[in-house]
Amino acid sequence: MRFARDSALYDWYGLNDALFLLLNGFHETWFDRFMQAVTSLGHPALYPFYIALALCWSLARPASLPLRNVAVFAVAYVSVSVILVPVLKGALDFPRPAAVLGGLAVIVGDPDAAQSFPSGHAAFVVALAASLGAGLGRMTRRVLATFALTVCVSRVCVGAHFPADVVAGALLALATVALVQVVMPARAPV
Repeated sequence: MRFARDSALYDWYGLNDALFLLLNGFHETWFDRFMQAVTSLGHPALYPFYIALALCWSLARPASLPLRNVAVFAVAYVSVSVILVPVLKGALDFPRPAAVLGGLAVIVGDPDAAQSFPSGHAAFVVALAASLGAGLGRMTRRVLATFALTVCVSRVCVGAHFPADVVAGALLALATVALVQVVMPARAPV
């Protein structure tokens, strides 16, 4: 089976569109503003801010955030956000919800024109949460996971992505972080 927008792998037998319409169907001014703010916080262009924050945290309290986690985040970011997501988006060129569903899709903020699969925002925030959260306390992991999940949901709520785009971005990030954690040595050789 060829991987295409109408394949069961992407369409989920109609569930992808139905979930999009359900999540994208609720609009109140406060909610739209919140979702737009959250989606902005998950933009991959904010990588310099997040890596600087992680480095400061790691250097100030190395026991609470190991420098290795920050290094995993840096490698995962380059792998996912700079290489994999752009290559997949260009190769697959799946349309955005507004192009497929027309007026049924409500766009909050500036619309993206094309190339929806996989979601770059989802890949970025899941890579951030998975790499920085590894081995940290339960509360910190929950905060990072909640942030990542909220950004992922926001991408559908603002009309930028179908749920399958978000799931694919998240899975791509999780696989990449897992691979980087396996390949990257736990300690530098002495």
